[in-house]
Amino acid sequence: MNAKLESGVTTRPVTRQTFDEVLVPTYAPAAMVPVRASGLDVWDQEGKHYLDFTSGIAVSSLGHCNPVLVDAMTRQINTLWHLGNGYTNEPVLRLGAALTEATFADRAFFCNSGAEANEAALKLARKYAHDKFGPHKSRIVSCYSSFHGRTLFTVSVGGQSKYTEGFEPLPPEINHINYNDIESARAAITDDVAAVIVEPIQGEGGVIPGDVEFLKTLRELCDKTGALLVFDEVQSGVGRTGALYDYMNVGVTPDILTSAKALGNGYPIGAMLTTDEVGKHFTVGTHGTTYGGNPLATTVALNVIEQINQPAFLARVREASAKVFANLEKLVADYPQLFAKPRGKGLLIGLPMAEGYKGKSKDYTKVAEKLGLMLLIAGPDVVRLAPALIVSDAQIAEADSIMRKAADAFLAG
Repeated sequence: MNAKLESGVTTRPVTRQTFDEVLVPTYAPAAMVPVRASGLDVWDQEGKHYLDFTSGIAVSSLGHCNPVLVDAMTRQINTLWHLGNGYTNEPVLRLGAALTEATFADRAFFCNSGAEANEAALKLARKYAHDKFGPHKSRIVSCYSSFHGRTLFTVSVGGQSKYTEGFEPLPPEINHINYNDIESARAAITDDVAAVIVEPIQGEGGVIPGDVEFLKTLRELCDKTGALLVFDEVQSGVGRTGALYDYMNVGVTPDILTSAKALGNGYPIGAMLTTDEVGKHFTVGTHGTTYGGNPLATTVALNVIEQINQPAFLARVREASAKVFANLEKLVADYPQLFAKPRGKGLLIGLPMAEGYKGKSKDYTKVAEKLGLMLLIAGPDVVRLAPALIVSDAQIAEADSIMRKAADAFLAG
């Protein structure tokens, strides 16, 4: 049937096949289509229930359809949606105040995604360097296997060739070092570097925590050369590692920090946080965004920050993390042929596949999904767990039970 001739577009039945028919194939989504969710519970078109240990890739940290956020957003929807950047609004001012009070930062810039936040951070770093030192200071240093977004600039900075192939020529003056390699950093970070951008824990690269000495060395080298240190906390931020931002855990303060994902709990928003000294180089007209800082997004984000940035809430994240890690260590002990030692921080956790099952992380998660547990991967060799921060002990136990059943089924072929 020709869909163009059908009427009733809003009520037309759609299935997973519809994705293949009408959307650009940049993803290969699961066969099931989620239609309803609450907390960590998800139901598909067939009514099947799943326990969600993905939270939309570390996004829905307060759970699906969080009632506090639903209420706040509903009130804002009935108040004010959008103005344009010729005007400010009360929610964005409150959010900016909350984030600067809670972090090292003095200034905030709001946008719509992590990629946009990193784009803003890198543009600001170059503007700062050009204004203060001249155009010769423009080089950007990043890490191999990092991930900073999908714009041409940020994907070039990301250091994963699989995401840049076919999009050449790439922006120049971008170099990469090995993550957690201090000597590699010393060799690369010289006086012509404008910015060093790093994830304090690599997410897409395999859930690899940054060594504290490596991160401290980056800070020292930036101080020595006049470069700015940018922490990409798009995935690690907003409570995910048991602190509001992971820089607080490692004791290294960046010049610029980027945040997104969990900041909006599923409503698109990104933020770039920085100091007065750096932020003043973004003068009127030098950067902008149509939707960034709109009242809807900032209302949601403010309520997210207010719920998560509480000592008791963050303590519970650390407690839940310890329980998940304990279960995973037992899982590895019972299935050493399948899994290797878990790694990560807080509720951003990677479970590497053992040597004989490298490249099979997606295959394992597909088995788990059939049994009712939604998991992520971090590359072909690592299963990633990123449940909502509100995960209960009972849900942690349920996930462990399903992962064991999935391991048995997977090994059985």
